[in-house]
Order: sequence, then structure tokens, then C-alpha cells
Amino acid sequence: MSKHVPPPQSPREAERIDLKDALEERYLAYALSTIMHRALPDVRDGLKPVHRRLLHVMQLLRLDPNTAPKKSAKIVGDVMGGYHPHGDQSIYDALVRLAQDFSSRYPLVDGQGNFGNIDGDGAAAYRYTEARMTDVAKLLLEGLDEDTVDFRPNYDGSVQEPVVLPGAFPNLLANGSSGIAVGMATSIPPHNAAELCDAALHLIKTPNATDEKIATLVQGPDFPTGGIVIDDRASIVEAYRTGRGGFRVRAKWEKEELERGAWQIVVTEIPYLVQKSRLVEKIAELLMAKKLPLLGDVRDESAEDIRLVLEPKTRTVDPTLLMESLFNYTELESRFPLNMNVLSHGKVPKVMGLKQVLREWLDHRKEVLVRRSNFRLAEIARRLEILEGYLIAYLNLDEVIRIIREEDEPKPALIAHFTLTDVQAEAILNMRLRALRKLEEMEIRNEHAKLVKEQKGLKALLKSEDEQWARISDEVRSVKEKFSKKTPLGRRRTDFAEAPEIDFDFEQAMIEKEPVTVVCSEKGWIRTMKGHLEDFSTLSYKDGDAARFVFHAMTTDRIMLFSSSGKFFTLETAKLPGGRGHGEPVRLICDLDAADQIVALFVHTPGAKRLLASTEGDGFVVAEEECLATTRKGKQVLNVKAPVEALVCVSVADDATHVATIGDNRKMIIFKLAEVPEMSRGKGVRLQKFKDGGLADAQAFRLKEGLSWVDSSGRNWNVTDLKEWIGERAQAGRLPPKGFPKSNRFS
Repeated sequence: MSKHVPPPQSPREAERIDLKDALEERYLAYALSTIMHRALPDVRDGLKPVHRRLLHVMQLLRLDPNTAPKKSAKIVGDVMGGYHPHGDQSIYDALVRLAQDFSSRYPLVDGQGNFGNIDGDGAAAYRYTEARMTDVAKLLLEGLDEDTVDFRPNYDGSVQEPVVLPGAFPNLLANGSSGIAVGMATSIPPHNAAELCDAALHLIKTPNATDEKIATLVQGPDFPTGGIVIDDRASIVEAYRTGRGGFRVRAKWEKEELERGAWQIVVTEIPYLVQKSRLVEKIAELLMAKKLPLLGDVRDESAEDIRLVLEPKTRTVDPTLLMESLFNYTELESRFPLNMNVLSHGKVPKVMGLKQVLREWLDHRKEVLVRRSNFRLAEIARRLEILEGYLIAYLNLDEVIRIIREEDEPKPALIAHFTLTDVQAEAILNMRLRALRKLEEMEIRNEHAKLVKEQKGLKALLKSEDEQWARISDEVRSVKEKFSKKTPLGRRRTDFAEAPEIDFDFEQAMIEKEPVTVVCSEKGWIRTMKGHLEDFSTLSYKDGDAARFVFHAMTTDRIMLFSSSGKFFTLETAKLPGGRGHGEPVRLICDLDAADQIVALFVHTPGAKRLLASTEGDGFVVAEEECLATTRKGKQVLNVKAPVEALVCVSVADDATHVATIGDNRKMIIFKLAEVPEMSRGKGVRLQKFKDGGLADAQAFRLKEGLSWVDSSGRNWNVTDLKEWIGERAQAGRLPPKGFPKSNRFS
């Protein structure tokens, strides 16, 4: 039997940490890491750390636009090993996105091999693809080795990496960015570089420029996949002013005429970030589900360019109407959000407007210019010092050679004899003999003069802010010229237009119009049968159940249900259960209380009116439009309080003149319809007075045509001589005409 071993005791000096404080501290550290080093781009170069490290490594590997590309595996490995200690797949995905011309407006990577396509197919593995930088990437890195930006140690302190790139290209807005951090997100669409340069130049010239003026120079997003932005100018200006908003982008299409009057629609551009294959699948699914009745067929005939062919159901279909229905239900129209949440100065997350983003980019370019100028001045100073030493050596060549040959320590001797600096003496000693033939006084003096002139110009530049902005303007103009709208890469791809105003119910258009028969039993089981049935006797019901409401309708109709609680519910015919079986309880379709009874069930007719009344004899006239419910909970129209219930819901024809009511006491009164108010909700007015019992039924009719009813034998009655029963509203009435049913119901 093994001896019991007690659990190890914790050290007496163990530190006790409050769980709440520990969680707050560590979650905050995680949140800051996500915000600063993963999700949000820097406003100055528009890059996240992984993109910046990719470009830095590609520069170290000398993968310039005019050199041979290298394996993506080499690039990813160097980035992961030296700078970005995360998954290789995430690094490669970032590299792939920078190379995709349908994802990046101005690609930073020139990829060789399979880098995916707009259908959503992924790139080949990184061992198969190769990559190098583009001219845009070189612009972002321009001056990196001239002390233009700060460097920091990498994750293990073995090498240095740039905190930000010099960014001679307005990359943040030109290529856009998106990301989700902790408690914040960013979403910036791509823009046209030439327009951004125009806005930047205007901002340099007029620092107090209005947001409206900047928004006229930057017309709106310029997506790599083209498309049409259909937002109005005011909403675009407001979005750019606040840094928050969104853009509705539609596919570009044209009508293509075919033989014999036929035609088809060809889509040539689709919204940004929409996968073409998924878009076609979605359209096909809606087509199979008969939710696009105007569309006949869809085909993808794309090769290098996008070509989606949409065939109408018939040649009489309006092409604009067809496209509007597709824009409404598919990703042929999508919304790209604008949320310019970026890192200001690489440290502070902040939502900026368009003007502020450009301002911070220009301020960064000014800092780069100043640092580059100071770096160049230091280089010039070092070179001038060496040239002055060379000149002394040239003028005293024999003495210099003698000292070097005879002295054991020539360096101190040279310094003492010619009053040289340590740098000058070191430069003279490091000269090769072959350089002596080139060491001519004239060459030294020419180079010296050029450097002095450059030094003077740089000092003047650093003293004058106007000259600095003039130099930055020249750099921005150079970028604008390189990516002007006349170039294939720089031309604007996204157009602007207003969406056509079409008064059309798309919900109804998406339902195929077919005749049906609506059947509802006494116990509230509802279903639809295809076609307009003539013989209702063939309909079957559950045991102990029977027919209650049976009427004809169309699949596009809306069915209105009036309950004994005075509520109206709206049902869509197309969504009612089919005819097989006995249907479903109507209480599963709408929130009808268990104690409520169905008073009326009918097809909604626009413009129609209804007479509502309670068992107490109160009622009013209401328009059917006022009774339409938008939710499952229904809409309270007739106010009743138990034990009083809603009892009557009958149609009121346009030419109706009078109302007939009859009570449980078998007393009937007829009065003018004008005495009943039209309301949208309420208790109503007293229709008939009762000593005992309540209202049994009511009907609106035209007095000239007489009062009609159906007796218990199914015979139709019509009485035109009604003088005995005509009175005023709220009177007691008298016994009905001979032949009136004992049920006290008109129908």
C-alpha cells in the first residue's frame, strides 16, 4: 500500500493579487496591443505593423521594382523571424492582399504566380509564389536610410525596425484600411491619388480651407473594382467632415441589344470586396426560390474582365426596374462604411475627418523633410572636413609621405604638424596610393564648392517654413504626375450617379403572383390551397373541426385578421402554410391570445373601410390602412374591456348610406351612416340602445337597394320598405322584418 503524499504547500511569501485588478490590468494590456500593433493603421503612412514590416524586409532584401522577385516564403520567413512573431499564414495573407489589384487600389507588392482572384479563390502557398515591391512601395520607403523616422528595437532587441515609414505617398486614403480592435474599429475606402494630391496642395496653399472645398477636390471613394457611388453630394461632404458615414456602391451595367428585339443586361463592374462567385450563387438561389420574378437567367461569362449576363423573364420587363430589384436583394449594391479611426502620431486612436487626415500626413512629410535635411547637412559637414584634409595633403604631399614613412605613430604626427582633426588624419592614412594621381586640387575645390552651396541651401530651407512647404508641394506634384488620371493606374474607376426614383413595392415584386384559396377552420388552423377552388365541400379538416373562413386571394395579397380583443393582425399570403395537411394554428403565425376568438378574416383592399362594433353596441368606421399591423403583436384598434368583446367587422362600401344593427333582444334599428364617426382607434359611439343583452350584428348598406340577409335555409332575402325601422343612432329599435333569421345575424 502506497504512502499518502500530501499536496505541496505554497510558498509563504506568495503574492496575493486581487482578481479584478489583475483582469483589468491584463485586459487593458491586450486591448492596447490590439489597437496599437494590429488593428488600427498609422495616419502618417497608412500601414499596420505587419504591412510596414513586410515592406521593410523587402527593402532589406533589395526587392526593388526593377530587380528579380524572390520567393514569398523567404519574405514571410524573414518577417516572422526578425520582426513579426506571429503566424506565418497571417503574414502571408497580408502580403497577398497588398499584391491583389482588386483589393488594393495602388498595390504595394508586385506578385508573381497565383495570388487569388475576385471569385474568392485563395492564393497559392507561399513556396510557389514570388514577390517584389512596386513603385508605390518605394515611395513609402523613400529616405528611410536618411534618419527621416525613428527606429525601435524589434521584439527580441536583436535588430532595429522603423516606427513609421517616410510615406511620400498618401497611402492611408489612397489604399484605404479596415480593422477591428477592442472597443473600436476602422473602415476607410480607397481614394484616387491624384485627387488626394490636389487636396493636399490646396491645404498647403490654404491651411484654413473648408471641409466642403476639400470634399470637392476629393470627389469620393475610388474603388479598384469600379462601380457607381449613388450617395448625394451633401451626405458625402458630411461623411468626410466627421470621419463617419458610409457609401452606397452599385454595380455598373448596360443594356445589350440582341436579335429580334430581345435584350440582356451585362454587369461589367461589381462593388468593392464582393466575391463574384458568391454573388452569382446568391442570384441563382433567389431565382430558384422564385424571389426574382423579373429575372429569367444569370450567367457568368467573365474572363479577365467581369461580364455577368442577366436575362429578363420577358422582353417587356423594364431594365431599370429589373436592376432596382436586384440592387435591393443582392450584393450588386453594397454599403461600404466610413470610420476614419486611426492612430494619430502613432499613439492616440482618433476619428478624423478628411481634412485632418491630410493635415497630419503633410505635417509628417514636413518632419521627414527637416530630418532628411539635417541628416544631409551632417553628411556634408563630414565630407567637407575630409576634403579640407585632402587639400592639405595634396599641397604638402612630400611631407605627408615622409611622416608616414619615418614616424612610428604617423597619425599624431600628422595632426600635430598640419593641425588636422582626427577624421582628416584617418582619411589621409586610409588613402590608397592609386588615389594620389586623382588627388588634384581642382577636383577637390569643385566638390568643396558644390557641397558648400548645397549646405547653404539646406540651411536656408531649415530656416524658412515657406521654403519647406514649397519643397513639399514639389514632392506632392511629382506624385500627382506619376499617378495622374491620364495613367492606367491613376485613372478614376468609380463613377457617381443618383439612384432612379421608382415608386415600387419590391417586397411584392419578389413574390410570384398566383391565385390561392385561403382556408381557416373554426379552431384557427389556417392554410392555402393552390388556385381558386370552386367546390369548398371537398376540403378536409381535423376531427371535431369545421370550416369557418374560406375565400379566394392572390399570393401577393395581405390577409387581415380581426380578433375579439379588438386587435388587427396582418398576415402575408405567400408566407401562409401550403395546402397539404391541415395547415398550422394561426396563433403560431401571430401573437393571438389563447382566449381571443377570430371575428373576421379577409383580404386587405387598399382604400376600403370597415365598420367595427363591440358586444356592448359601441362602434365606429375605420380605414383598412389604419389597421395594418407591422409586427406579430398586432395593432389595437377597437378598445374593449372584458367582459365586452369585439363582435363586428364588416365592409363599408363607398356608396353605403345607412347602418342596420340588431341586438340579442331581437330589436333592429336603421340609421344614417353619417352618424357613425370615422376614427383610427377608440371605443366608438353607441350604435343601439339595449335594455338587456347586447349587440348581435351590424351591416352597412345602400338604402335604395334594400336590406339583405341569408336565412337558416340558405335563402337570400331583400327588403326595400324599411320605413318602420329607420330612426336615429342609439335608439332601441323594433322587431325585425318577417323572415329574419333567429340567429339575429345578417349573414
